[in-house]
Amino acid sequence: MLTVYSEIHRLHAPAAELSGGKLVPPFENPTRMERVLEQVRGSNLGEVIHPQEFERERILKVHSPDFTEFLESAWSEWKKTGSEGEAIPWVMPTRGTVSTPPKSIEGKMGLFAFAADTAITSGTWEAAQAAAKVALTGQSLVAEGEPSVFALCRPPGHHAAADLFGGYCFLNNAAIAAQAFLDFGAHHVAILDVDFHHGNGTQAIFYERADVLFQSLHGDPREAFPFYWGHADETGQGEGEGWNVNYPLPSGTTYDRWAKALDQACDRIHNTAPDALIVSLGVDTFRGDPISFFGLESEDFIRCGARLRRLGLPTLFVMEGGYAVEEIGINTVNVLSGFEDS
Repeated sequence: MLTVYSEIHRLHAPAAELSGGKLVPPFENPTRMERVLEQVRGSNLGEVIHPQEFERERILKVHSPDFTEFLESAWSEWKKTGSEGEAIPWVMPTRGTVSTPPKSIEGKMGLFAFAADTAITSGTWEAAQAAAKVALTGQSLVAEGEPSVFALCRPPGHHAAADLFGGYCFLNNAAIAAQAFLDFGAHHVAILDVDFHHGNGTQAIFYERADVLFQSLHGDPREAFPFYWGHADETGQGEGEGWNVNYPLPSGTTYDRWAKALDQACDRIHNTAPDALIVSLGVDTFRGDPISFFGLESEDFIRCGARLRRLGLPTLFVMEGGYAVEEIGINTVNVLSGFEDS
């Protein structure tokens, strides 16, 4: 299996995030990708390649122009205010109350954010673009005949909506790849999000559409971030009714219970016969993850990969979360190896 990876992700390296009422070292940091890359190379999984270049239009197929222009200019605008720290949103309006968009960067930050956990730094926009190119390169390779590809993306993307960032996500890499499949001939694509946290951004992007089946296995949003999305009764709207399926699971969920939801999701994918499968691959379902509450063991990720392989679909894995840094490489490669070896 080819792995697509870019060193540019290192340019996004915030010093702190808000957690538990304190500024702490970010759980989402460059070391995560170093650990995954080490494990990929040590496992002989396959060649690691650089991403191709793509036109910005590919991103604009998913994200609004105002939003991408904001992400591109946010850091320079922030620095012009004289602020010495990183750009972190601190005031977020109820959107229905906004009639005139603010001009100040502090106001813009809140307008385009849904959470105060995600800082913008000098290299954020460049890193986010590189992550999207990693996903697009993987998509292109699968579309050209590769049976499976691993897009080692950072920053992650599944919390980013068409015009919102948060949850460490700026551009929705999986959604951008899904749209590329559709733009270049696919009739129907499935996205399966196995990250512990609900993929609220991906859900929002495709919620009214019937060309992308989105399914997410995640912690019950009554207890887990992002809190306001991911309930079982969120099934799509309009043409998209029935094309959005959520599997919220309780604290302490171990593999046996999680695997039953995975089987249901896989059965639905099989029955809808998509042209390609995108797996939003988060491994924060691991029992040792510091910001999650499931109980999967490292060996369980091999079984997950094997189950996905049985679908027999062209498959693009897109890296999302996983914050147990010492185990993230092992758990990620276990999924990929389980897929390859089955």
